[in-house]
Amino acid sequence: MSSPNATSSPLSTLAPMRKTKKKHFVQQKVEVFRASDPVLSVLMWGVNHSINDLSQVPVPVILLPDDFKASTKIKVNNHLFNKENLPGQFKFKEYCPQVFRNLRERFGIEDQDYQVSLARSPPLKDEDGQCTRLLLTSYDRTLVVKEISSEEVEEMHNILSEYHQHIATCHGNTLLPQFLAMYRVTVESEDTYLLVMRNMFSHRLHVHRKYDLKGSLVSREASFKEKVRPR
Repeated sequence: MSSPNATSSPLSTLAPMRKTKKKHFVQQKVEVFRASDPVLSVLMWGVNHSINDLSQVPVPVILLPDDFKASTKIKVNNHLFNKENLPGQFKFKEYCPQVFRNLRERFGIEDQDYQVSLARSPPLKDEDGQCTRLLLTSYDRTLVVKEISSEEVEEMHNILSEYHQHIATCHGNTLLPQFLAMYRVTVESEDTYLLVMRNMFSHRLHVHRKYDLKGSLVSREASFKEKVRPR
């Protein structure tokens, strides 16, 4: 006679040893990466994507010459998710990701804080200056994003090794601009090159007056409209 506790299937004896790991799926909010300009939406998406990817890559013990030439890029076609905010097709490229990660570390900027500054809320456009290119400030006013030309991207590559060496030597204590990242955003086959820097103005104090100083007099003659503008 069988015991009352006996089971008909031998596999049932293994049941108490099995554990099923519950998977929690968090649906991404539609509001993420929303900006008035598609370039800004892709920038926010790209920064979020690149920092997440970079967090999975071990920090190199030493930077190699190839790191100063490297880049990562992603091409998105027929993008359907979050289509209310992102274009259907776009490209995002990050230049020298390991080098700029190292620079951010030397400047005391955590990648997670950097990610939040640029991806949580759209950067704000500077409407005060006369610059024809994009000039942005992160919503928390800690970072500045400046549009540059392809020639300036090449120039950045030329000086990046010496710049990094200087920052390493002075342990991040410098009066030079603090370069934190460089990207290329492609929307509708148009490339936009962006350089991210630390904002040297206080993000806690309100700046009530700005001066636009130029180091060259070339093509800097004031127009009649500027001359009659109230001071």
